Amino acid sequence: MQPLMKMNPRDTVAVALRPIQAGDELVLEGQVFQAKQDIPQGHKLALIGFNPGDTITKYGYPIGRAMDTISTGEWVHTHNLQTGLSGEETYEYQPDLHPVIYPKRNLSFEGYVRKNGKVGIRNDLYIVPTVGCVNGIAEQMISEFKQLHPDLGSFDNITVLKHPYGCSQLGDDHRMTRSILMDAVKHPNAGGVLVFGLGCENNIVSEFRSLLGDYDEARVKFLVAQEVGDEVSAGLALLEKLYEAAKGDHRQPVPISELNVGLKCGGSDGFSGITANPLLGAFSDFLISQGGTTVLTEVPEMFGAEKMLMARAENREVFEQIVSLINNFKQYFLSYGEPVYENPSPGNKAGGISTLEDKSLGCTQKAGTSPVVDVLQYGEKLRKKGLSLLQAPGNDLIASSALAAADCQLVLFTTGRGTPFGSFVPTVKIATNNELYAKKGHWMDFNAGPLLETRMEDVLEDFIHYIIAVASGQKTRNEQNEVRELAIFKTGVTL
Repeated sequence: MQPLMKMNPRDTVAVALRPIQAGDELVLEGQVFQAKQDIPQGHKLALIGFNPGDTITKYGYPIGRAMDTISTGEWVHTHNLQTGLSGEETYEYQPDLHPVIYPKRNLSFEGYVRKNGKVGIRNDLYIVPTVGCVNGIAEQMISEFKQLHPDLGSFDNITVLKHPYGCSQLGDDHRMTRSILMDAVKHPNAGGVLVFGLGCENNIVSEFRSLLGDYDEARVKFLVAQEVGDEVSAGLALLEKLYEAAKGDHRQPVPISELNVGLKCGGSDGFSGITANPLLGAFSDFLISQGGTTVLTEVPEMFGAEKMLMARAENREVFEQIVSLINNFKQYFLSYGEPVYENPSPGNKAGGISTLEDKSLGCTQKAGTSPVVDVLQYGEKLRKKGLSLLQAPGNDLIASSALAAADCQLVLFTTGRGTPFGSFVPTVKIATNNELYAKKGHWMDFNAGPLLETRMEDVLEDFIHYIIAVASGQKTRNEQNEVRELAIFKTGVTL
């Protein structure tokens, strides 16, 4: 393995693919130089000299400015590199579309075709509390239901979508809680849903039901704890009805074009933008070429790379929507007196990411090269095939829940540091490096580390077949570990 990688011909730094010792003689593209300091794996080395204020480039774009004089061969990181980001910006529509198109292939997965025509990759049983007060009772219902049906019958998983909200919320917070929960009730992976309320909460069951719109009455049941004597027995009776309604459910071949895939990263490191995120970008382009759909979120981790996404808007209307998406989220930060560049995290920095631009340029590679066809607000469901952007923060649980709520049947999650979490849909964890995959194999689903030495075409082909297997029922690590969670965005006051 070469010790260094230059991401773009315009770059003025390279990434250390292995730990480099001070004094090591290095060769890159015919240039011979000496490492001035120890440089950890995944971190950056200066390919030229910099004066204070000079722009430093990685991925072909600025990742910040030099804080001090930096010599060729020096370690470039948070001690001598600072962000160039500030507040809101103005943007011009300058289309620059060069999508990678893959040949059409006759690929399918085994999925569940719902009454409304949507397709699920799981037949899950959800209990959806309208308020956090009943979470514990819902868990009790699940425990007793599992004793009655240890194999779950036709269901793949049974989950309480626990959350602390549904009461003492106003305005946008109340609407966001209600929207995400309604999205979960109508998710294509749901084979049966029990909506469970207390009876005195703001998110009252009767209003929730009236706002839900069309739903399959055989697959969605409602219970208010304060209106019955024994709420556990009443809940079990309704779960039995859902169990009976799902008895005939079965998988059938479905074109891969029916897949909606969420793209997410967390605990990123210096290899995220080299291995796992480019793999997701290639997969996104491949799936869209087959008629499928991908969704990119984490708006704060678009800051510094947003112009690349804006240049890929399929028309001016989508461009304007992206501009609003970016500036509105920046305004959200500024309204609380917080800088828009308060990122990356301590773990990101330890892994080699120095500034938000550095992080964002690696993060947005998950979206490949396809045109952006739509922009979704938080809680909205998918409207178009192709690549959409979704309003949500970078927080792993909140963003992944938002992707699931938008009707993504699974979330692809890259990580260089590792995480055990999973959303309420299958959450495929892709390791950016071999060491993480070896150490945390009980968390990780797929290893992108071989991309340091293996062709993208070969790893992508393995990944495509793995995703088809997951869509056809192969359980992800989060499912095997019984880790399925829901998190909801909150911005306002609590009563």
